[in-house]
Amino acid sequence: MALSPIAPTRSGSLTAYAFSPATTSNANSKKASSSFTNISLRSPFHRSSPLKIDCSSQWSTSDMPNSHVAIASTEKTQLPKGDNWSVHKFGGTCVGSSERIQNVADVISKDTSERKLIVVSAMSKVTDMMYDLIYKAQSRDDLYTSALDAVHEKHKLTAVDLLDGSDLAAFLSKLHDDINNLKAMLHAIYIAGHATESFSDFVVGHGELWSAHLLSLVVKKNGLDCTWMDTREVLVVNPTSSNQVDPDYLASEERLDQWYSKNPSKTIIATGFIASTPQNICTTLKRDGSDFSAAIMGSLVRARQVTIWTDVDGVYSADPRKVSEAVILKTLTYQEAWEMSYFGANVLHPRTIVPVMQYNIPIVIKNIFNLSAPGTMICQSPDSEHEEGHGSESLVKGFATIDNLALVNVEGTGMAGVPGTASAIFSAVKDVGANVIMISQASSEHSICFAVPEKEVKAVAEVLESRFSQALGAGRLSQIAVIPNCSILAAVGQRMASTPGVSATLFSALAKANINVRGIAQGCSEYNITVVVKREDCVRALRAVHSRFYLTRTTIAVGIIGPGLIGSTLLDQLKDQAAFLKEKFNIDLRVMGITGSKKMLLSEKGVDLTRWKALLSEKGDIADMNKFVQHVRENHFIPNTVLVDCTADSYIASHYYDWLHRGIHVITPNKKANSGPLNQYLKLRDLQRQSYTHYFYEATVGAGLPIISTLRGLLETGDKILKIEGIFSGTLSYIFNNFMGSRAFSEVVKEAKEAGYTEPDPREDLYGTDVARKVIILARECGLKLELSDISVKNLVPEPLRACASAEDFMQQLPQFDEDFAKQRREAEAAGEVLRYVGVVDVANQEGTVKLHRYEKGHPFTQLSGSDNIIAFTTERYATQPLIVRGPGAGAEVTAGGVFSDILRLASYLGAPS
Repeated sequence: MALSPIAPTRSGSLTAYAFSPATTSNANSKKASSSFTNISLRSPFHRSSPLKIDCSSQWSTSDMPNSHVAIASTEKTQLPKGDNWSVHKFGGTCVGSSERIQNVADVISKDTSERKLIVVSAMSKVTDMMYDLIYKAQSRDDLYTSALDAVHEKHKLTAVDLLDGSDLAAFLSKLHDDINNLKAMLHAIYIAGHATESFSDFVVGHGELWSAHLLSLVVKKNGLDCTWMDTREVLVVNPTSSNQVDPDYLASEERLDQWYSKNPSKTIIATGFIASTPQNICTTLKRDGSDFSAAIMGSLVRARQVTIWTDVDGVYSADPRKVSEAVILKTLTYQEAWEMSYFGANVLHPRTIVPVMQYNIPIVIKNIFNLSAPGTMICQSPDSEHEEGHGSESLVKGFATIDNLALVNVEGTGMAGVPGTASAIFSAVKDVGANVIMISQASSEHSICFAVPEKEVKAVAEVLESRFSQALGAGRLSQIAVIPNCSILAAVGQRMASTPGVSATLFSALAKANINVRGIAQGCSEYNITVVVKREDCVRALRAVHSRFYLTRTTIAVGIIGPGLIGSTLLDQLKDQAAFLKEKFNIDLRVMGITGSKKMLLSEKGVDLTRWKALLSEKGDIADMNKFVQHVRENHFIPNTVLVDCTADSYIASHYYDWLHRGIHVITPNKKANSGPLNQYLKLRDLQRQSYTHYFYEATVGAGLPIISTLRGLLETGDKILKIEGIFSGTLSYIFNNFMGSRAFSEVVKEAKEAGYTEPDPREDLYGTDVARKVIILARECGLKLELSDISVKNLVPEPLRACASAEDFMQQLPQFDEDFAKQRREAEAAGEVLRYVGVVDVANQEGTVKLHRYEKGHPFTQLSGSDNIIAFTTERYATQPLIVRGPGAGAEVTAGGVFSDILRLASYLGAPS
């Protein structure tokens, strides 16, 4: 059993609904008959055909009391067309309440256009409520009656707020009749357990009828002469098999002329969304079709402009819910708008652009809640190619994404050069009704892949395996593979066409965000580039490419490991510089987590660095490195992640390879990774060279001094390193700079410890291991494959004191050995030399040493003060006079500064302006 509605006519008085071949009754009843086969409802229209419904119900605009109706005349009023018409479309959120409907009426009244045609949607949520009524009724859910009462009450209360007198009475009377009729219809559906699509369309379309009628009365109350249009009397569309409709412009134009001849007005309020078939059966333009209605009406009257009013300021360069830095686009071409709407931009119905293109009618997207915003104009071509203010911005106008897709890959050597393979594949896909979103084929013809909605991929895979079972068995096809959990990212811009470098910029941005691309497609028009990525990478990919093209902030999620002396100093430096970096360099360093050995602090939006210590103490969780890394890494709204290891822990350093492999950048002053086992170091460096993931460690040698970068600069420019020699320890530099005259060695060590230059146990510095690690790091940078055990180290801790139980015991017993150090000093002074503790990388002899060495008093190494470091590079270019780098080489401030410098270098590599 099924219901089938007829479109509006203007003769007769009955509307009939038939569920079976029985003839309908013409009884003038407001209620449904108890018979399944004979249900009659009162209506001002009637069509004598049985088994049909007049879907205009009681909504004849000519029968409306107090609406504008032309005085009867023998001459028809001809519809004027052209620039004197402006078309406005107001969506459901614009008319979602009585206050908003009044606001819309005020906007209409203030429009100074000579003629206005207003297309209006149902009130917010009403369309969903109407569909729910159908669902409940055919599911035989008794709650459909209370749901209908809620629809009635919503419109009744809105009308009471807005209208009074005869207008209110007329509207409520019509609303009451409609609700009673709908009750009878829904009761019939309840009994039958089924409703045809056309009948559902008829029921659902009442939301637009009510909002258009109500708005017309409010506009009239404002003093503007207007009438309203049930567009089912005008718009003629042909339903297709793909849940879409194709407008019949010639038939619609004829009907519009006829309608206007009977209802001439300078202001017309028209229903969106609903239309009729050529057979006068009610239908809709499908979901979000009111935009389409407005564009069609604009083309029919040849309007000057179609304005679509919504709840956003215009079309964004990307979804602002995913990219907070997305900007409003001032202009888009028709082609750009169409591409963006197809790929998920939710401001426009995908087919809205088509009707207006023929007559070059611009569409303007504006915000009903922000009238001062200029909005976005969609037109043939913008007045200026550079009106956005950025060259790259005009090349790629916007980015859009589609989620919940699967990639199907059909592969086999038997495909190459065989005509009809692609046709057979997509014929099979068509047979199961799947929608192909994107297609990509290699020029070798060895494989073809395409993206379909994930919910349809199972049926697609099954039909392909069935259709090509013989080819698979014979080996002509090697596989039909499904890759689930995919998303599409599309870059759209008309000026991308024939512009070199756009693709390179796009893929470079994705690579730097460590995004793997699974599929690529670009049409010959070059208006869009489409890539397929993992669903979990989609938002990061979107933010990465948007940041690159729009020069918005380079945002990096930062995780700080080890909030000790260096880590806490770095956090203070980040806090002090954050605003400056954002304003001057568009760099947003967002600390998403801080972890120590016992507690960690995680944040969704970024830790408040003004009170991080208190937050860590009061709200910190138990430290969990896996959970910490996952939190910092998997913030989909930030495309780039860096972990900053401020510890000296070899266990933390052992995680670097895994972090880099996962696409997490690593920055550290921790020397353990680069001076650890050679095989692990080589594995780490190989991974770094093979990926776009960065590993920076400038502060491992010389704290904030540019030692590593200077060495790399020499090597990368072709210089050959002969020897690197230097004072690498700020602690030992201080000690030997002050070990002069009659001062005792133990006295100077004690002074250095009290000043904070040494480790809590000074033996850690005097062992020379720290210097040896720096030597091995530099040796490996030069290409020497040395282990830490290969370095000859002069241990300054007297052998009897190496087993002391504590630092205090060591310091108490150290004076016993002052004479030994004093003797070495006297011998050096007698020769006109001074003692310095140095590390040496002898590249020629492929060895490294750490020793206490004597230098002539005029040597640069003897001119230091405090805790300064000095490093001399002897190379083929700097053979006679070494290249020297000198400066403070110890202390939390300079070490944290070196780490901070690496973070900014990373930001520059990721696209921040230099």
